[in-house]
Amino acid sequence: MSPPGRRRYYIWPVRIALLVVCLSLPHESHQGPHEKRLLHQLLDHYNVLERPVANESDPLQLSFGLTLMQIIDVDEKNQMLTSNAWLNLEWNDVNLRWNSSEYGGVKDLRIPPHRIWKPDVLMYNSADEGFDGTYPTNVVVRNNGSCLYIPPGIFKSTCKIDITWFPFDDQRCEMKFGSWTYDGFQLDLQLQDDGGGDISSFITNGEWDLLGVPGKRNEIYYNCCPEPYIDITFTIIIRRRTLYYFFNLIVPCVLIASMAVLGFTLPPDSGEKLSLGVTILLSLTVFHNLVAETLPQVSDAMPVLGTYFNCIMFMVASSVVSTILILNYHHRNADTHEMSTWVRLIFLHWMPCLLRMSRPSVEPEPRKTLQLRELELKERSSKSLLANVLDIDDDFRHTGTLQSSSTTGFLRVSGGGGGHDEPQIVHNCIGSHRELSLILKEIRVITEKYRKEDEAAEVTNDWKFAAMVVDRLCLIIFTLFTIIATIAVLFSAPHIIVT
Repeated sequence: MSPPGRRRYYIWPVRIALLVVCLSLPHESHQGPHEKRLLHQLLDHYNVLERPVANESDPLQLSFGLTLMQIIDVDEKNQMLTSNAWLNLEWNDVNLRWNSSEYGGVKDLRIPPHRIWKPDVLMYNSADEGFDGTYPTNVVVRNNGSCLYIPPGIFKSTCKIDITWFPFDDQRCEMKFGSWTYDGFQLDLQLQDDGGGDISSFITNGEWDLLGVPGKRNEIYYNCCPEPYIDITFTIIIRRRTLYYFFNLIVPCVLIASMAVLGFTLPPDSGEKLSLGVTILLSLTVFHNLVAETLPQVSDAMPVLGTYFNCIMFMVASSVVSTILILNYHHRNADTHEMSTWVRLIFLHWMPCLLRMSRPSVEPEPRKTLQLRELELKERSSKSLLANVLDIDDDFRHTGTLQSSSTTGFLRVSGGGGGHDEPQIVHNCIGSHRELSLILKEIRVITEKYRKEDEAAEVTNDWKFAAMVVDRLCLIIFTLFTIIATIAVLFSAPHIIVT
């Protein structure tokens, strides 16, 4: 076993040798002798500011395409589309050509974009904070000078959101690309694919369906300049998926409107008729605020769903007003209101016939009894007071005699003798005259009171029936309004397919 000092003597030279080897290693990776020589040959004297054309008077042909990968977000409030897309730029650089046989068969190179010339193509309607949202990937350069540049990026573009048919709407969002400094005589943009953007790798969105991405080449001449300015515009056509909005906004609104209609079937005496209408109106207001928060704050158009909500809210507000009128009619009586002739004709005769409504024809028994008693009193009023009380004719002094009546407790006149008792009988009858007059007066007062109460009850019943007619009329009108409004909104939309 070697001593410790000797072991340290052998370790130090090994460490120094390893350090020398590490320092002598190259800091850049070796690409092979041919590719390295080719890169030096191409890039040592390359000018990134030079437009790579053989003749400066000829425009550089640039083929431009787009591959849409995903629709990330459609911000209706800020009117902005966020998408994930790949740009496809292809041009020919005369300064990047070589003979592959002279460089060991190297046919293509990957060069960072800042080392060579690349077109300054940007999205004109960008809403990104940095304006250009692409990632600078390498440019694939082939031996014939062809350059392929495919930068991916998250693009935020402005989009004019048309909310007229929300939530059954289609949106057309444009992505306009063009050179920022070159005109059409210097850089000629050509659409890579006549069908537009590539959507073969598109990832479906939960809220929007992609209908297509057509592209168009535009050549515009301005008054200031004789040269044309070329741009490539891709239009992203999307359709909103209405399943979420149908079951979370439309169906609850229809159900709430149905509850407002059913409120007309609630009896006025329940005390909840007006409270139900006000509660429904507040519920619709909450739903309307939810819709308003998702829409842009513009006055260009009113969404069809907002129009439908406003119609239903107007209907519910009208139902509250109608309910107040119905309750006002229902609680009227003869002491406070008198039914006019036109109200009686409309609500007691014409409208019941139109609505197929009828009042019960059987009158209460107490009413008949009072009428019979009233007729009887009218017949007795033609007799004298004493004859009515004694139930005899007015000529009892000449034809009758007085007999005792076991049933009535009064004296009855009958024919025959006994004339010496007549003064006593007449005296007794005259003594009872005052009491009998008071009794008859009380009977007349009670009868008059019953008659007035019966008339007041009849007037009250007329007002209640008028309120019932108005209630039935409102039920029919608002039911038809709700059904027609719902059908009109659904069928006026460009499409009603719930997906």
